[in-house]
Amino acid sequence: MKSSKPAARPDRPEFSSGPCAKPPGWNAAQLDRALVGRSHRAGPSKQRLAAVIERSKALLGMPDDYRLAIVPASDTGAIEMALWSMLGARPVDMLAWESFGEGWVSDVEKQLKLDDVRVFEADYGSLPDLGQVDFDRDVVFTWNGTTSGVCVPDGDWIPDDREGLVFCDATSAVFAMDLAWPKLDVVTWSWQKVLGGEGGHGMLALSPRAVERLESFTPDRPLPKIFRMTKGGKLIEGLFKGETINTPSMICVEDALLSLDWVEANGGCAGMRQRSQANLAAIARWVEGSDWVDFLADDAASRSSTSICLQIVDPWFTAMEKDDRAATAKKIGALLDAEDVARDVNSYKAAPPGLRIWGGATVDTSDIEALLPWLDWAFAQVKDDAQGAA
Repeated sequence: MKSSKPAARPDRPEFSSGPCAKPPGWNAAQLDRALVGRSHRAGPSKQRLAAVIERSKALLGMPDDYRLAIVPASDTGAIEMALWSMLGARPVDMLAWESFGEGWVSDVEKQLKLDDVRVFEADYGSLPDLGQVDFDRDVVFTWNGTTSGVCVPDGDWIPDDREGLVFCDATSAVFAMDLAWPKLDVVTWSWQKVLGGEGGHGMLALSPRAVERLESFTPDRPLPKIFRMTKGGKLIEGLFKGETINTPSMICVEDALLSLDWVEANGGCAGMRQRSQANLAAIARWVEGSDWVDFLADDAASRSSTSICLQIVDPWFTAMEKDDRAATAKKIGALLDAEDVARDVNSYKAAPPGLRIWGGATVDTSDIEALLPWLDWAFAQVKDDAQGAA
């Protein structure tokens, strides 16, 4: 006998892991102040771009001597820009435990084709042994694995007296997790994750050591125009004052400023971390009492509070072939979508079949709590249908 539908529904069913839910109270009418039809090089436009940079630095508590730029092509563009411009001066250690980290490994090995690359990998749900990393080498890692729900617990494993540069893809961690800024030389993210902003724009932060690398090292490969951060051996300072390499969307810039307004009005980064941790805690309480689902992350200390990845552990499900598990998980997601209670909650295509719920700060914990009974209901419906048809 099929169970009845839960009575309560989330007010906002947007649980996508990117682009993510807009800040509560967001309205498109707020974008009316955007400087549309204006050159991004005009004075007022540059002031808006510079405001995104300066306010982001302040809210994140970034060291004063770090530089921050708005760059093309979202977080992907930002990290690729850094890898292509700076890697090659030293050997490099690559860390990967999910699909995006694996992508950076592939780029470094197959595209940049560097001579001395060590790769430390772990399966979805785990971290590699961080103690193996040699910080006399350059190091590349993701702070939070968006597709695995696994993050580094802190920055204590990174020494202060390192010789190499530390490159950190932090797109689903910035504004939700406590980044150890002095231990990170290159940090990248996008507006569309924890800020709930629009896609297409990346942020690139550089430590003084990263700037020194840019000014002292010339890679033996051609760099596309959108990757170039130096001219005549010197940093192009305008990039870090809002003078973007390519044309930004001033509507997206205005939307980013609205998100920063919301962050500032809701406790800054500390408030964002509290909201995200509350979302994770709500799901953890539910998982503890569930017999069909568990976290994909096997260690609570490295469990993401933003990209919360769940695996289905019911014996009926685990006994299936892999393709059947993937199809069944998709049916659960489709049923939730059809009920208008959760959109875009299927696991990433390369990850183990399951569910992925965005728990970043723009998601209200009350919506997470309203969603959870629907997850139980949807799983039961799909299981009953499958067993009834068998």
